[in-house]
Amino acid sequence: MLGFYENFPAIIHLNEIFISALSKKVLQQKFIQLFSELNRKSFSFEEVGNPTVPGGTVLFEFGLADEQSFNYIDREDAEKISAFIERQALQVMDLFCVIRYYKAVKPKKLPLKFDYYLIRLKFGKEHTLELQLYHERGPRYLGPKELSDFLFRKINFSSSRKILKPFEPS
Repeated sequence: MLGFYENFPAIIHLNEIFISALSKKVLQQKFIQLFSELNRKSFSFEEVGNPTVPGGTVLFEFGLADEQSFNYIDREDAEKISAFIERQALQVMDLFCVIRYYKAVKPKKLPLKFDYYLIRLKFGKEHTLELQLYHERGPRYLGPKELSDFLFRKINFSSSRKILKPFEPS
């Protein structure tokens, strides 16, 4: 089943709930577009989070689950996934995220250890979105909260109005 990973861990390192201004389908298409755009794009550490590697760069690789495996989201796959979502919204969007770190050492970039995250986006009723992050392994140069904040800054920046707001129970 597209978007669902059978072996998603029960232990979660970060759980957040958001309210969306968009329908499930449109929000899911925005996320797929975002992950496609972020794949293999280089960011300075300062753009992404607290710079634990000063002067370092960060690259992301996102893959969408399909039951027991993950497929890298390139432009072509993003179009196919968006077309699928147009026909039928997903209830869950599970992703594998590799965060690659490099330290600037003239004249080359020195690769450092990578972080591996599993991300679950659960699309609920009444425009709610639950984010679950699991840090599988790596040095945590970028922590779960920093990853979450970065993704939601990017998704909100992609629109003229704020798409997602943190849920605050009354």
